Amino acid sequence: MANQNGGTVQVKVFDAEGVLVGPLDVPRVEKTDAEWQAQLSPEQFRVARAQGTERPFCGTLLDNKAHGVYACVCCGLPLFASNAKFDSGTGWPSFFQPVADENVATRADTSHGTVRVEILCARCGGHLGHVFPDGPPPTRQRHCVNSESLTFVDVEDLVTLADPAAAGRS
Repeated sequence: MANQNGGTVQVKVFDAEGVLVGPLDVPRVEKTDAEWQAQLSPEQFRVARAQGTERPFCGTLLDNKAHGVYACVCCGLPLFASNAKFDSGTGWPSFFQPVADENVATRADTSHGTVRVEILCARCGGHLGHVFPDGPPPTRQRHCVNSESLTFVDVEDLVTLADPAAAGRS
């Protein structure tokens, strides 16, 4: 889980050259439900802010083969890289590791009569999905993520994810 001190969290972010830097202390992103609803589509809000799940094999990013980074739909934090994506056959985009361990927080999920590990955006707490210990090498992890929780940024456009906290840092 990401280190949280007061109103900040330590995460890795992209700088103006599209290079991942950090970890850096950045402010947590906190908004009211009304503010999130104004920013997100109803389905994005249901999944990312109300811990919903999209139907399997229906997500817009499931079959995406482009090279780039999957970022949080709520706050833009980089979460997963395309080179860690694999076809798990489960119906959701799956990754064997996050772009940075600091960027994905975890917590126990005891809903549905079982114990699972929920994954969340470390900066805004947005629900991403769950992580399971049945992925491929090298991590053997399967981060099973809802497309509605993500936005895809092509490798050519990584500079658009530049975070002000990274200015002058490397």
